[in-house]
Amino acid sequence: MSKVKTGIGRRSFIKSVSFAGGGLLIGFNWLACKRPTEEGVEEMVLEMPEEWFEINGYLKIGDNGVVTIFSPNPEIGQNVKTSMPMIVAEELDVDWDKVVVEQAPLNTDIFTRQLAGGSQSIRQGWESLRMAGATARHMLLTAAATQLNTDISQLSVDKGIIKQAGSEQTLEYGAVAKAAAQVPIPEEVELKDNKDFKIIGTSRKNVDAKKIVTGQPLYGLDVQKEGMLIAMIVQPPAFGMQFKTMNVETVKSMPGIVDVFTIDTYPEDMEKEWSDVAAFSKLAVVVGESTWQVMQAKKALEVEWEMNPELVEKAQILEKSAGMDGASGMESSEIHANLLATLGGKNAEVVRKDGDPESGFKNATRIIERTYTCPFLAHNTMEPMNFFADVTDDKADLLGPIQTPEYAEKSVSKRFGLDLDKIDIQMTRMGGGFGRRLYGHFLVEAAVISHKMGKPIKLVYTREDDMTNGVYRPAYHVTYRAALDENNKLLAFHVNAGGIPESPLFADRFPAGAVDNYLAESWSIDTNISVGAFRAPRSNFIAGAEQSFLDELAEEMGQDPIQFRLDLLKRAKDNPVGEKNDYDAERYAGVLELVREKSGWGNESNEVARGVSAYYCHNSYVAQILDMSMNDNKPNIHKVTCAVDCGIVVNPDAAKNMVEGGTIDGIGHAMFSQMTFDEGVPQHKNFDTYRLIRHSEAPKKIDVYFVENGIDPTGLGEPPFPPIMGALANALYKATGKRFYNQPFINELNSGVKVKG
Repeated sequence: MSKVKTGIGRRSFIKSVSFAGGGLLIGFNWLACKRPTEEGVEEMVLEMPEEWFEINGYLKIGDNGVVTIFSPNPEIGQNVKTSMPMIVAEELDVDWDKVVVEQAPLNTDIFTRQLAGGSQSIRQGWESLRMAGATARHMLLTAAATQLNTDISQLSVDKGIIKQAGSEQTLEYGAVAKAAAQVPIPEEVELKDNKDFKIIGTSRKNVDAKKIVTGQPLYGLDVQKEGMLIAMIVQPPAFGMQFKTMNVETVKSMPGIVDVFTIDTYPEDMEKEWSDVAAFSKLAVVVGESTWQVMQAKKALEVEWEMNPELVEKAQILEKSAGMDGASGMESSEIHANLLATLGGKNAEVVRKDGDPESGFKNATRIIERTYTCPFLAHNTMEPMNFFADVTDDKADLLGPIQTPEYAEKSVSKRFGLDLDKIDIQMTRMGGGFGRRLYGHFLVEAAVISHKMGKPIKLVYTREDDMTNGVYRPAYHVTYRAALDENNKLLAFHVNAGGIPESPLFADRFPAGAVDNYLAESWSIDTNISVGAFRAPRSNFIAGAEQSFLDELAEEMGQDPIQFRLDLLKRAKDNPVGEKNDYDAERYAGVLELVREKSGWGNESNEVARGVSAYYCHNSYVAQILDMSMNDNKPNIHKVTCAVDCGIVVNPDAAKNMVEGGTIDGIGHAMFSQMTFDEGVPQHKNFDTYRLIRHSEAPKKIDVYFVENGIDPTGLGEPPFPPIMGALANALYKATGKRFYNQPFINELNSGVKVKG
C-alpha cells in the first residue's frame, strides 16, 4: 500500500451538496438487482435509498448502501463516465452493482482539470480519484469502529460490507453512512496495491449503454426546456468576408419566427480565453419556435456580405509570397499548395541539432529525400454544435456538450461581467468531440443570443454551419532527408516540417536520440482560416509521414522495417544522443516486439500486403501492423494488429473499443478526407462531398494487445490514431508498388495507380 495526502478539506468536498442533491445532474442508474418480468426473464433494477449522505465531493452513500459516484470530466465517447467512477469504486471497496454514476457539473472548487482533451482524463485524475475513494472508505471504517467499539485496524471491507476481526458481526456501508459524513477528513490515506485491484482491470459495461441504444435523452440536442426557443446562425460564406445587410422584416413575418438580428460574439474589447477560437464573430441570427421553422427562415434570409479589408490585405500578401498573379485577397487550396511547396521550408528555424549533420550529408554516398503533405480537415462530429442557454443580467444557466467547461465559464464571465458563482454550466454527453468542442464559441453565441432575447434558447448548428465554420485541422508539409555511406550506414537525419498555420514537428521524438547527426527545422505560414486541435494534434500527420519515411529508408538500406526501428531504439536506450528525448526507448521497442510476435511478422501469406508503424504520443506507445489486399484497385483491409503500452488499463473492453475506433478513424482520414477552398469558400459542406470511411472499408478484424507493466495509466483516446496512417501507407506500397506521400491517398489511387505484378 502507498499513502497519499488527501490534500482537500471538508469545505471543498461538501461544496457540491447543492449540485448533488438538487436534481440538476444528468445521471444514469446502472441496473444492478434482478427481478423477474412477465416474460420470466430477469430484469436488473436498483432500489434508490430514502436518504443520501454526502461523504465527499466525489460520492454520496444512501441509507441502503447504494453509492452515487460523480464523474467529473466531460464524456465524449472515451468512456470516462464509466472508467473514472470505477477508480473511485475500487478504493472505496464497494460492490459495483450498487453504484449509480452521475455526470458532475462544473465545480472547480472540488474537481481539477474538468476538461476532455489531450488523452489526460484518467492520467491526470488517477491519484485524486483513488484518494477520493480511499478517503471515503477510511471515514466509513472510522464510523463503523466507533459503532462497534473497536479499533479501525480490526476492520476490513469487501463490496461495501464491513467485517470485524474475530467476530461474525458485519455492517453495510449504508448503516454507517450518516455517521461517516461527520467524520473529519483524514490527513492521509492508504491506497491499494495494484495486485489487490478487484474493479480496475476488469471490463464493465458503459453506464450510459441502455440510454444510448434506446434513444433516451443524453445529448445536447436532446435538451428540452419549458419556454425554450430555437436559434440558428448565418455566417459569412467565405473566410475573408463579413456581414453587411439582410432582409430582416421579410423573414420575421414567416410562421413561427420570433426575431432576426445580428450579434457580435466577441467584441474587440473582450479578453479571450485560448478556447475562444472563432472565424466569424459577427453573425446573423434567426430565432423561432421550432427547428423546422427556423431552418426555413434561414433559407429565406438574404444576407449581403462584403470583403473584410484586413483579411483581404493579409491574404494578398500570402498570394504574392506564393508568386500568384492577380491577387484576389481570398485564400484557395492552390495558394496553400504553392506556399507549402516553395516558401515555408526556406524560412525554417533550427529547433534541434545533434552532432554535425551538415558534414554527414556532405560526405554521404547517397541521400534519400522524400516530402509528405496533408490537407485541412473538418472534425465532423456526429452531433453538430449546439448549446442551451438561459442568460439574464444576473445569472447564466448553460447546458450542453463542451470539452472545456472551465474555460467556457471564464469566457461567459468576461462577456457579461458576471461573477463565476453566477454561472452554472452543466455537461451533457457529447456525440463526438475530437477537439472540435474544445473551442466554446458556440456556447458563448448561445449565451449572447439568450441574453439579447431575454429568453431561454437552444442554439443548433446545421451540418453545413459546422463544416464551413473553420476550427479545422491545419494543413501540413514535411520533408525528410537521410544520408547513407557506401555501406548503407545512416550518417545523418534531417526533418524540415511546417504547416498552415502551425508546424507539426516534435523535435525531441524518435528518431531523435538515435542518430549521431540529427537536424530538426520548423516553420509556419499565416492564414485567415481558423484552426484548432484535431484528434492527436500534429501527431495525426507527422507520425504517418515519419513512419512512411522510416519504412522506405529501411528498404533502401536493405533492412527489415521492424528490426531497423528496433536497432535505432536500442541505440537510443543504450547510448542516447542528447538529453531531451521525450520517449522511453525500452517501452517504444516493447510495443514493436509485441506486435511483431502477435502478428506473426515474416510468416504472412504472399497474397497479403503488410505495413508496420509505431509511434509515441500522449505519454503512450502504439505499434500497428495492417494486412491488406487490393480489389478492383480498392484497398481491402483484412486485419490490423495493435500493441499498446498505456500503463494500467482501467476497463479492458472500453480500452479495446477506443483502440479500434482510433484505428478506423485514422485509416478513414488518411485515405479519404480533405477540406479544400476556392476564393475563401470551403468546397465541402456536407457528407455528399466530404468523404468519410464506410463500414465496408473498415478492417474486417482488429486485434488489440496491451502491455502489462503496472505503470500508472497514460493516454489512450488519441495514441492509436496517428501511427495507423503510416501502416496504411506502407501496406499500400507493398500492394501497389508505389509510395504514397500525399493525403488523402484515394486521390493518388484514383489517378491511375495499379496493383503491382
